[in-house]
Amino acid sequence: MKHPQSVKDVVNAGLCIGCGLCEALAPRRWKMAYTDAGRLRPALVGPGSDAEILKACPGAVAVPNRETAKNLDPIWGHYHRMEEAWAGDPESRYRAATGGVLTALASHLLHTDKAKFILHCAADPDAPMRTKWCISETPSQLVSRAGSRYGPSDTLAGLEIALARNEPFAIIAKPCDAGAVRARAKIDQRLNQNLVALLALVCGGASDLGKSTAVLDEYELAEDELTLFRYRGYGNPGPTRIETRDGRSFEKNYPEMWADESGWRIQSRCKVCPDALGEAADIAAADIWPGAVPEGEDDGFNGVITRTSAGEALYQSACRAGDLLTGAAITPREFDAYQPHQVNKKHALAARLRGMNSAGSVIYAHDQALRIAELDRRNRNEEIGTCDRVRMGRFFEEVQTFSEGETENEQ
Repeated sequence: MKHPQSVKDVVNAGLCIGCGLCEALAPRRWKMAYTDAGRLRPALVGPGSDAEILKACPGAVAVPNRETAKNLDPIWGHYHRMEEAWAGDPESRYRAATGGVLTALASHLLHTDKAKFILHCAADPDAPMRTKWCISETPSQLVSRAGSRYGPSDTLAGLEIALARNEPFAIIAKPCDAGAVRARAKIDQRLNQNLVALLALVCGGASDLGKSTAVLDEYELAEDELTLFRYRGYGNPGPTRIETRDGRSFEKNYPEMWADESGWRIQSRCKVCPDALGEAADIAAADIWPGAVPEGEDDGFNGVITRTSAGEALYQSACRAGDLLTGAAITPREFDAYQPHQVNKKHALAARLRGMNSAGSVIYAHDQALRIAELDRRNRNEEIGTCDRVRMGRFFEEVQTFSEGETENEQ
């Protein structure tokens, strides 16, 4: 199988997820910008080499964390613990996505002084439908920025700025971002010295802006009218809420927003994701709705998977402090029932990658520890369907070329 030899190869093959790493590592060559399709992608702004980027780009390489935990499940990978948990702080639990576990863990790191800041993403205050990377230095900042962001996010565009501070910090990110950080840590010792925790959500896929703009179209709104676009939170799962400059507000409950899967606008890289389960992270947090469908509003509960010894130690510390409260243990097969689409994807992944290869596409290199071959069910329909979609150009994306000033205006 062929692997990408440039960032352009990654984008052209539909393997880019817009994580922002290329901008962090080569800011004079790549700047993140939105495409006409509503995806965050690197735009070419200058000459240079992609060699360092490709060693960690999640469209070029996929790795889990480097530890072997005490438990191994063929679907869910290595773990120390699977358990129900939620934020001990009622406001965090209410405002954050689901049970607020990632917010609570990051807040615990800050108020115990184990981390000086958290690199994560939040709603862009100037364009609230969109998401941008940010740094939070206090628990109150974290809580004010909490909640799911379903559109494109480029959290790793802030990685070099975070590392330049030379202080202990944590990252909250998507699983693909976490994999990029683990791969980068093999090269950049600053990560091994200062990154105290890598926290990730179990991810159902990242939509492009088309999902959000479709909601605006339904209400006959323009993006520049918005003061708020909150995808979830303020309850579990909480409504999608829109507020405008002239005082109007609109809400959709979770089934209204997400029942029609054909309208999710999930990006191509997500459909061949080798690690949506956060195996690169220290701790991963998931929704735990039976059949992946919420039965209504509740107080908020996460399923937590501690993946590394550092993650397990952080989890126990947060529980002792009361920053996390815990419920029942969860088995891998119970997680299967909560996240059936993740199980299906794991079994289909090898066939989808063969389909891309058959169509002549490049694919990412992946670590055997992700068990892609072991989970292969040899599904010919998946293989043929993916091959056909690649040949029809469904995965193809063009690389934008801008001057630096033009790129800034695009954002």
